[in-house]
Amino acid sequence: MEEGFLDTTSPPQGYFIYLPRCYDEKTEQRYPVLYLLHGQTYTADQWIRLGAVNALDALILSGETQPFIIVFPDDRYWNLPPGAGFGQRLVDNLIPHIDSTYRTLPDRNHRAIGGLSRGAGWALRLGLTRWDLFSVIGLHSLAVLQNDKMQIDKWIADIPIASRPGIFMDIGGNDQELNMALFVEERFNANEFPHEWRLYNGAHTEEYWRAHVEEYIEWYAVQWRW
Repeated sequence: MEEGFLDTTSPPQGYFIYLPRCYDEKTEQRYPVLYLLHGQTYTADQWIRLGAVNALDALILSGETQPFIIVFPDDRYWNLPPGAGFGQRLVDNLIPHIDSTYRTLPDRNHRAIGGLSRGAGWALRLGLTRWDLFSVIGLHSLAVLQNDKMQIDKWIADIPIASRPGIFMDIGGNDQELNMALFVEERFNANEFPHEWRLYNGAHTEEYWRAHVEEYIEWYAVQWRW
């Protein structure tokens, strides 16, 4: 696990990055990249604490998936006044930095985005509005960002059918964000937008996410399975 920091953005953009164990050995190989966004009030290591890295290591070692990179961006400045914001920093600064610094496969077919809670809200917004960058979107306990609810139909309409990203949604039945997640899922259905939907027991807690993190990583891994 490595930690990185972009001081060319305002505010600065930090991140953790997971590189497969074979990264230093296979110096000619390039890798898909998954961006995993943490929840509000949490930090960039949230996914790591929940077991995402251990889950991927196990899949790679078992031969069930090809190796890929995971980037865990920091969004600790979520409570700053409106401005360029985290989404623009990720798209305009962090992704180009990752692609120029590490041996990535720098195209949408090999780039995914997912998040927990507010991080899922960012994944929804960026995944649909910047479909040219992401081919896969994971929405885990989705908390829709302010004012995005009424934009979803337009975002979907603007995506060419052949370029629609793959989407996975899950949420717990006792989650306070359930009604909004159901609304988003209904908009996908109304627009005939293919997606996977899972409603489980549980609430909006790290206990719920920890219980499902292996499933999440397995789903992302399937997108790049040999």
